[in-house]
Amino acid sequence: MLTGSCLCGAVAYEVDAEPAAFVHCHCQTCRKTHGSAFSSVMPVPRASFRWVRGEELLGAFESSPGKQRRFCTRCGSHIMAERVAQPNVLLRMGCLDTPVAGPARAHIWRSDAAAWYDPKHETAEVPEGL
Repeated sequence: MLTGSCLCGAVAYEVDAEPAAFVHCHCQTCRKTHGSAFSSVMPVPRASFRWVRGEELLGAFESSPGKQRRFCTRCGSHIMAERVAQPNVLLRMGCLDTPVAGPARAHIWRSDAAAWYDPKHETAEVPEGL
């Protein structure tokens, strides 16, 4: 079973499924939604997914035709995305509470990636002030 929740803990879900292969998406929509270089995404069967608390606190944004991104209206955590007619929902892995082993299967939409991030580049040290 997989479990996940938002930053403030008001919204939580469970998935009666094993972890699936996941990807890091670099498209501009994911970057803007998450305020980061990419979003880590895992598809899970819709039939296995359920909200366990806080469903009434969910907000949604249609980021592209038919795709709803669901987020906590209290803390802003983006929790999952879905296309209602599809058999899977897309978990935002940053909200998973269950540990999941990697690595990701792929980096997708690299053609749309932030110019300041290259997944092949290793960093040396943390700058002061962070």
